[in-house]
Amino acid sequence: MEVKVKYELEFPIHASPSLLYQYISTPSGLSEWFADNVNSRGELFTFIWDDSEEKAKLIAKRTGERVKFRWLDEEGEDTDYFFEIKIIEDDITKDVSVVVIDFAEEDEVEESKLLWENQISDLKHVLGSV
Repeated sequence: MEVKVKYELEFPIHASPSLLYQYISTPSGLSEWFADNVNSRGELFTFIWDDSEEKAKLIAKRTGERVKFRWLDEEGEDTDYFFEIKIIEDDITKDVSVVVIDFAEEDEVEESKLLWENQISDLKHVLGSV
């Protein structure tokens, strides 16, 4: 298996951190923009897209600030890879941004970044922040 590389993206977004947090931390919020359907049982989340299903464990969260999910392999074991979504609010301007940290195989980083851009665009649309 090829080693994946870590990358980070930042997207300005016009929404309150508390509202935004609901969309990044709950199965119902995530299924509005991130995946076709999201189920959770405790800290175990199942993300469903078309015919594929991926499982991840919620390994960190701070209300109104961030969530971090670690991907699980087919056997349900932790992998080395995670994705994290952080909400950053500028203390002075009160501008809000979403920072995404994710991993992709080296030859798929640009494709992965485009996928996140599309997903964050969907999130902005759901929030009415276009």
